[in-house]
Order: sequence, then C-alpha cells, then structure tokens
Amino acid sequence: MAISRAMLFVALALSLPTAAFAAMRDPGANHRQRHEQARILQGAKSGELTRAELRRLEMEQRAIRRQERAYRSDGKLTIEERRDLHGDLRAASRRIYEEKHDAERRN
Repeated sequence: MAISRAMLFVALALSLPTAAFAAMRDPGANHRQRHEQARILQGAKSGELTRAELRRLEMEQRAIRRQERAYRSDGKLTIEERRDLHGDLRAASRRIYEEKHDAERRN
C-alpha cells in the first residue's frame, strides 16, 4: 500500500510540470511553421520564388515567430493567442501558395 501511494505521488509530481509545459506550447503551430519553412525553401530551390518574394516570406515567418515568443513570454499561450497565431499562419500559408504559383520566376 505504501509503495503504491509513493508511486502515485511520484507520477503526480512528474505530470505537473509536463501539464504546465503542454499549456505553453502548441505542437500544431510548431508543425505548421516547420512545414511552411520547408515550402519556402523548396520554392527557393526550384526557382518558383524570386529573391524579393523569398525575403518577404522569410520576414513574415520571423514576425510570426517573434509574435509567438511574445505570447509565450508570460508562460502560457491563451486560446485567443493561439487562435491569432493560427490565423497568421493560415494567411502566411496562402501567401506562400500565391507567390509560388504566380508568373514570377527567378532566373
């Protein structure tokens, strides 16, 4: 009986920091950011993006990462902040698509 209580206490103690950390991070946003970065790099390599387009898209991605850091600076990511972040990621994704599929090509 004493062993099971001790195990329960240890499990609870280990889960608290994990739960707090999970509330602070958004795996979905992180995955999307990595995916968008890969799309931008692929567009640069294939010539679908001009240097100016590449620069603008990279600046937009940096701005989103800065915004995410600012949101997380208090140790949590609220639902409103998460919603805003995902909205910005959706808009950035559309711009990547538009820039990759326009008539401009890098020489």
